[in-house]
Amino acid sequence: MALHVPKAPGFAQMLKEGAKHFSGLEEAVYRNIQACKELAQTTRTAYGPNGMNKMVINHLEKLFVTNDAATILRELEVQHPAAKMIVMASHMQEQEVGDGTNFVLVFAGALLELAEELLRIGLSVSEAISIFPDSGHFNVDNIRVCKILGSGIFSSSVLHGMVFKKETEGDVTSVKDAKIAVYSCPFDGMITETKGTVLIKTAEELMNFSKGEENLMDAQVKAIADTGANVVVTGGKVADMALHYANKYNIMLVRLNSKWDLRRLCKTVGATALPRLTPPVLEEMGHCDSVYLSEVGDTQVVVFKHEKEDGAISTIVLRGSTDNLMDDIERAVDDGVNTFKVLTRDKRLVPGGGATEIELAKQITSYGETCPGLEQYAIKKFAEAFEAIPRALAENSGVKANEIISKLYAVHQEGNKNVGLDIEAEVPAVKDMLEAGVLDTYLGKYWAIKLATNAAVTVLRVDQIIMAKPAGGPKPPSGKKDWDDDQND
Repeated sequence: MALHVPKAPGFAQMLKEGAKHFSGLEEAVYRNIQACKELAQTTRTAYGPNGMNKMVINHLEKLFVTNDAATILRELEVQHPAAKMIVMASHMQEQEVGDGTNFVLVFAGALLELAEELLRIGLSVSEAISIFPDSGHFNVDNIRVCKILGSGIFSSSVLHGMVFKKETEGDVTSVKDAKIAVYSCPFDGMITETKGTVLIKTAEELMNFSKGEENLMDAQVKAIADTGANVVVTGGKVADMALHYANKYNIMLVRLNSKWDLRRLCKTVGATALPRLTPPVLEEMGHCDSVYLSEVGDTQVVVFKHEKEDGAISTIVLRGSTDNLMDDIERAVDDGVNTFKVLTRDKRLVPGGGATEIELAKQITSYGETCPGLEQYAIKKFAEAFEAIPRALAENSGVKANEIISKLYAVHQEGNKNVGLDIEAEVPAVKDMLEAGVLDTYLGKYWAIKLATNAAVTVLRVDQIIMAKPAGGPKPPSGKKDWDDDQND
């Protein structure tokens, strides 16, 4: 008879064999805080204009060299449950504002670090978190980025319209005052719904059959040309015979494999994508000032250009010496475009360079001194957490953080609310951020503080970690969610 080993009494005996269970301050709360602090420390050195780059190699062995916190976290695939909460808060910041993800991580890490100090001196979790609250029209998709290897960053340009890394299919490579017909189907002869067999007995019958097919294709392309369309964009393959007749009627042919590119082009030129090869009516055709094949470096590109600057979509053509560099510049462009989007929703700006954080810390500390009881400790630590931002900026710029923070407090006590860290000075120095033009969006700061605070409170509220035994067998395939996203790889 097999020996039966009884389980230890308590919570563990209710769980399956192999499950893990942690509880209490030492096992659960401090462990969670430590994991979140480690995560914040990783991205802290990448904060600000003088932040260091991280080299990340993801599970597909793709190399990323970047200081963008959102990209670093996305490729790291963090597994710790508490650290995941902080990562989710930074993802929410990315979705809500599009920038400021590193601020969320640094601030949340500082909040948890200071909360740990309160817990260690004897305050309960509920007293430590008593201070924390519980609670334009611009489409970023209209700014496209086309990355072309070669030259340098300063050779990049902005173009009103769209740029595709494609070659034209036919002989026509340039059209002025283009009238564009867009088809989501292949540019080929129509195929019947039912299958049939053609029995050919003589050479004459074979000639007539081929001739009939050619005449039908000729009639189809001629009908498109007769509508005035001089550019055809197709989402499928282009048949050789159709290409011959397109050249015959001087029609420029462009093939786009991505249905997303096809949709965006329709939006840019004002066309309707037709599902069958039928002649378009005037309302279904798009218009563009010029469509031409160009060469950027050694890469062939097709350009759909609007002369007027009020077009729906613009493209930034990025140049760079390496793919990693261009990827990082694309992320910077994305942050800039998202900042513009935020400004269309709320035009308010706040001084950057740590000025806003020091002013908040000063005012919250003053408020804390007026509060009775243990609550004041949590309020003062919450204020102290704001110092993490100018401290990170100072450390990444190579100056003494304590000296800078004491200077900032001294200047802010005199009533100079806009003074922040001067990262260009060789010695610890401060200057007026408003005069220097260093500003942050109000919404970006608002959401970053709110999300970081909520994430820190969520981590602190956890007093037990219960981990079930991992399921055996092979893991289910994680289907790529954006398999049809427009990637310019």
